[in-house]
Amino acid sequence: MQKQEQAPVIGAGELPPEVPLALDATDVSVSFRGHRGRWNEVVHSVGLGLERGQVTVLLGESGSGKTVFARSVAGMAPHGARVEGSSVFDGVNLLDLRAAQLRKIHGDRIGMVAQDPNSSLDPMRRIGGQISETILQHRCAPDRKAAHARMLELLDVVQIREPERVARCYPHEISGGMRQRVAIAIAISCNPELIVADEPSSALDASVGARVVELLDDLRVRLATAILFITHDIGIAGRIASKPQDRVAVMLGGRLVELGYANQVLGRACHPYTRALIAAEPSGQVPRGQLAVVPDSIRGRQDWGQLVEVSPGHAAALGAVADLQSSDSVDPEVIS
Repeated sequence: MQKQEQAPVIGAGELPPEVPLALDATDVSVSFRGHRGRWNEVVHSVGLGLERGQVTVLLGESGSGKTVFARSVAGMAPHGARVEGSSVFDGVNLLDLRAAQLRKIHGDRIGMVAQDPNSSLDPMRRIGGQISETILQHRCAPDRKAAHARMLELLDVVQIREPERVARCYPHEISGGMRQRVAIAIAISCNPELIVADEPSSALDASVGARVVELLDDLRVRLATAILFITHDIGIAGRIASKPQDRVAVMLGGRLVELGYANQVLGRACHPYTRALIAAEPSGQVPRGQLAVVPDSIRGRQDWGQLVEVSPGHAAALGAVADLQSSDSVDPEVIS
């Protein structure tokens, strides 16, 4: 136990110095003003380094702070948020930039795919016009004719049949899966260096969601784009983090509690919360009419502390080692 406690404390986003980072977030904390004007911190000193051509999955239950952290480090913090720390993109701290400066980066070098495509598409404008506008706004094409050609190319890239016909449609005239692919087309229209995908498949049925995940995986290979993929679904995390260099970061209560390569975190989880999440995945082992849940004794703890290295490239929160040594497995509670 003593030996484990002396393990070196590492930065949450630390990667070898030779690794080219698309974004390097360090000690990012996010607060919102609450009762009587007091600031309530909801993300606590979280850091993450995103490598080019790599998928980093941000995994955790609803309310764990995944979306708030991801949007904040990309310079898209929710209204009223106070963000501290640093988020360095191409040598510039995004957290220091003004709104006008950020607008030149968003949609051009950083793309965002929202959970609900309806929130990013204008219901009163045709699909083709919305994609072309993004291309022209960021000067990714010299004129409207070139922008139109690029728009059709993008619809083909995201595997939409009959792109000319779909380009003339309004959002409500196409399916939810197609709307999500249009949102992805807008996000990649200027070949961004980073894509933040906020649960892009959760509002879709399983088969369509799987195709969206496959599409993002294919695009990151072709464009060498870094993808920060937010999800609460262990199965989707395993599918999108499919390459040896892909990583999984687990958040709990606004803190990062485990970080490592996907095969390490999903296959040999160290933190009891991660192990409980995996154990709570739907399976035939839970009797009909009952539901497996993560125990409150794990979710409610706030004393996990800093990340410490448990094996090369794999870190877990300080305080989790004792739990691991006392038990080889963490079983979810079962409720009726």
